[in-house]
Amino acid sequence: MSYIVYPGAHHTRFQHALGAMFLMQKAVYALRTKGIQISEAEHEALLVAILLHDIGHGPFSHAMEHSIVEDVDHEYLSLAFMKKLNEECNGALDTAIAIFTNRYPRKFMHQLVSGQLDMDRLDYLRRDSFYTGVSEGAVNTERLITMLNVHDDTLVVEEKGIYSVEKFIVARRLMYWQVYLHKTSLVAEQLLLRLLKRAKEVTQAGATLPATPALQFFLTTTITKRTFSSEVLEQFSKLDDYDIVSAIKMWVSAEDTVLRTIAKMLLNRDLLKVKLKKNPVTVARMHSKKRALMQRDHLSEAEASYFVFQGEISNLAYRMDHNAIHLLKKNGKMIDVAKASDQLNIEALSKTVIKYYLCYPKSL
Repeated sequence: MSYIVYPGAHHTRFQHALGAMFLMQKAVYALRTKGIQISEAEHEALLVAILLHDIGHGPFSHAMEHSIVEDVDHEYLSLAFMKKLNEECNGALDTAIAIFTNRYPRKFMHQLVSGQLDMDRLDYLRRDSFYTGVSEGAVNTERLITMLNVHDDTLVVEEKGIYSVEKFIVARRLMYWQVYLHKTSLVAEQLLLRLLKRAKEVTQAGATLPATPALQFFLTTTITKRTFSSEVLEQFSKLDDYDIVSAIKMWVSAEDTVLRTIAKMLLNRDLLKVKLKKNPVTVARMHSKKRALMQRDHLSEAEASYFVFQGEISNLAYRMDHNAIHLLKKNGKMIDVAKASDQLNIEALSKTVIKYYLCYPKSL
């Protein structure tokens, strides 16, 4: 929902997937020039893995994962799509799937697809920076890829690339606060999530809502990993943002008050008020806002919970405890970039920062 804050942010995951694959080609070329043996089959598998790494994302990204499907995340769906394609291609994706799931013997290849300095992050940071106009996210992808190497089957960055790595980590931190976790984007996504949840509740209670056949399937069907099937995958492949947008436009006339109100909020960009705080929101304050809304609009507590809610967001730019970014020194030793950096803030960025939010109608 970032386009609500940054009007230029209308680029798609398809563009991102192509961009990440393009960077993977550059990375393979850079590693080969340094003597790293990568066969043509491995090269193709790397391209396939990065091209398909986000294929399991549904409309509006994570909103689908927590609303009309249960305990089925985009990683699970991505792997399901890859396995289905592998069946149709007679096992041609075996190596790509092994790399994607980190079961391939050469571990550095998985790091190129999913690591702290992978082609996914190198593409989306620069791409999102460009389309939003937030220049803090503009990382030097060419320099970083040129500095890549492999040591002891670990993806590393040559020591002289340290400043580019520092910039990358800082850029990631700033992009999360300014774009991905922007409070207006946050409340818009929360409202969309609640809209889909409410639509499913209303539908399963017996009401019939206008929706495309693919969206109707997910509104009427309970989906978990236990009930996951090829039909679910087929229907999911038919869903895109247009299914959701068209539903929002139709649901502004729904009989259900909650559904109708949220649809109008999203369509008219008249969102809830968001308060960000360093400390958790007290239960008393949230209940006070909720009671006021219940009395004013004659809503039940369950209905009011769609408009008054709290949560938390976290930002961790760099993890020292998992798949760290290593620099390769001239003497052949590897060192964590946070320990090698002369900027004290790099190690500080490895600590999770949590902010708490409270959302409620602006009129309260």
